[in-house]
Amino acid sequence: MLSGNEEFPALLINAIKQYKVISIIGLAKNVSKTTTLNHIINLLREKHTIGVTSIGRDGEPYDAITELPKPKIIIEKGTIFATAEQSLKNSDIETEFVKNTDFTTPLGNINIYKAKNKGYIELAGPSMNKQLKELCNDMKEVGCEVIFIDGAFDRRSFATPIISDATILSTGASVSRNMERVVDLTSHIYNLFSLELVKDDKIRKISNEILLTAKVGIINDDDSFNKLGESTALGSSKVIFNQLTKGTKYLVIKGAITDSILDEYISNKKVKNLTVIATDPTKLFISKQVFHKFIKKGGCLKVLDRINLIAITINHTSPLGYEFENNQFIRSLQERINVPIFNLGPCDNLCL
Repeated sequence: MLSGNEEFPALLINAIKQYKVISIIGLAKNVSKTTTLNHIINLLREKHTIGVTSIGRDGEPYDAITELPKPKIIIEKGTIFATAEQSLKNSDIETEFVKNTDFTTPLGNINIYKAKNKGYIELAGPSMNKQLKELCNDMKEVGCEVIFIDGAFDRRSFATPIISDATILSTGASVSRNMERVVDLTSHIYNLFSLELVKDDKIRKISNEILLTAKVGIINDDDSFNKLGESTALGSSKVIFNQLTKGTKYLVIKGAITDSILDEYISNKKVKNLTVIATDPTKLFISKQVFHKFIKKGGCLKVLDRINLIAITINHTSPLGYEFENNQFIRSLQERINVPIFNLGPCDNLCL
């Protein structure tokens, strides 16, 4: 999908009309996630009351590899944000205290504040999804029209549809020196985020009934079902598949799904045309290679809820000193990904 950077403000304005919580995921460090957030804050300043928080504490002031200072989150006057007490002390901004919460972290209690001037902040939010959801509700109650969650891909569970209404993914040269590998990984993640929903109402109902009290369950071709005793699918692939029969049509899993589950199906001679059902794409930790083998053998992967990916932002440069040709990088991504893609450029003009 072709995208000029001048289209980003229009996309953003349209997004905040539809969505109240938007998450920003970085596929690696230094891929433009903070730049993206800074652009969003800058574009919406004085027009909307926005909220900002994070899942956990996202990184340190300096890059561990390059030892260069990492981009800072710059917020405007009137922005509402939630962070831990120690992180507030590490920020450079005047604030108005808005509300405290019951969420504690190693950096102190998480509170909600309002910026009295423009400045940079260090974010440290809850590390648990349940707490983050409650925090977002609190921020809405104190006046946020839209909330942006700053996070990292290795903590992507906060992008679950239970919390976020929409997601922006940041990718770039820091993922790998090989541009094709970056394009390959980014398109694989996009494909996982875009997996087909379970549309059969009866199967959706049975799946949700299984997941109310079990982590793993099976649905047979006659719509009968069994809840399996495993507390998690992790490390239990062989045990799970030993309980499957020729009549098993669906394998429903609540937690993380890794290559081992798909590998077990690939090597299994008894079960055919199996559909694995995940709660949502944030639970999928599977490689492109194994996924393709799984599909080739007749397997199918579906989700009960999708991630609503509305845009991808990129950084074609790496702090290690190499870069991709920008137009070629964007074109290669656009050939395989059907969402708007933007290189928002440096945030020098936004920073203090």
